[in-house]
Amino acid sequence: MNARAMARPARRWAEPAARVGYTAKGVVYMVVGGLAARAALGWGGRATDTRGALQTLGEQRTVGTFLLAIVCVGLAAYVFWRLAQAVLDLDRKGDDAKGLAVRAGFLGSGIAYAGLALTAAQMAAGAAGGGRDQVRLWTARALADPERWWLVAAVGVGVAGAGLYQFYKAHSNEFEHHLALSQLSADGRRWVRRVGRIGLVARGVTFGVIGWFLLHAGLHVNPGEARGLGGALRALRQADHGPWLLGGVGVGLVAYGLFSIVEGRLRRIG
Repeated sequence: MNARAMARPARRWAEPAARVGYTAKGVVYMVVGGLAARAALGWGGRATDTRGALQTLGEQRTVGTFLLAIVCVGLAAYVFWRLAQAVLDLDRKGDDAKGLAVRAGFLGSGIAYAGLALTAAQMAAGAAGGGRDQVRLWTARALADPERWWLVAAVGVGVAGAGLYQFYKAHSNEFEHHLALSQLSADGRRWVRRVGRIGLVARGVTFGVIGWFLLHAGLHVNPGEARGLGGALRALRQADHGPWLLGGVGVGLVAYGLFSIVEGRLRRIG
C-alpha cells in the first residue's frame, strides 16, 4: 500500500491529533509572548523560550503538574500530526523537489516538538527539563570541529530564510488556504486574518534574529554568539527602543498562539 492509499484511513486519527496539537502549541506560544510583553513593560520576569514557558506553567500552584501533563499530551499529538504530514503526505504536497522539501520541514518540526514534549514530560515528573539554550548547545557541539563552521552558518541562513517566509505568508494570506473559513462570519474571517498576520510577522522577526546570531556564530566559530528564541527576545530588549520592540513581538507571539488555537479548530485535514 503506497503513502497516498495509507493517507485515507490515517485522516481518522490524524485529525484529532492535529486539533489537540495546534491548541497545545498555541498555549505555549501565548505564554512565551505574555512573558515577553510582561518583561518589556517592566512587570518582572524575563523573556524566555518555549522551555521557559513550560517551566512557568509548571510553577502554577496546585495545578502546575496537571497543566504540564495536558500540554505534554497535546505536544505529543502535534508531533504525531507533523510526522503524518511528512510521511503520509496528508496535505498532498507531492513527491517533487518542492513537495519533498516542505515535507522535510514537517519532519523537522515534528522532531523539534518531540524534544519539547519530552521536556514537558520530564518537568511533569519532577525532573529538571532543559534550562539551557538548546540552540547554543547544538552550536557548541557542531563547532567542536571548527571545520563545521559552514554548517552552522548555513543553518543560520536557513532559519533567516524561514523568517522571510513567515513575512511572505503574512502578506499573501497563504496561511488561510488550509482553514475552513466558511464556518465564520465576515467579521470572524477578518479577525482571523489580522491575528494570523500579526502572529506570523512576530514569528518572522524572531526567526530572523535567531538566524542572524547563528550566521555570526558560524562565521566567527564562536558558539557563544548563538541564540535561541529566549536569547533572540532578550537581544530585542537590548536594542534601540528595546522595550517597544520586545513588547510588540511579545504581543505578536500571543497573537500567533491565538491563531494556532484557531487553526486547531478550523484546519482542513487532507
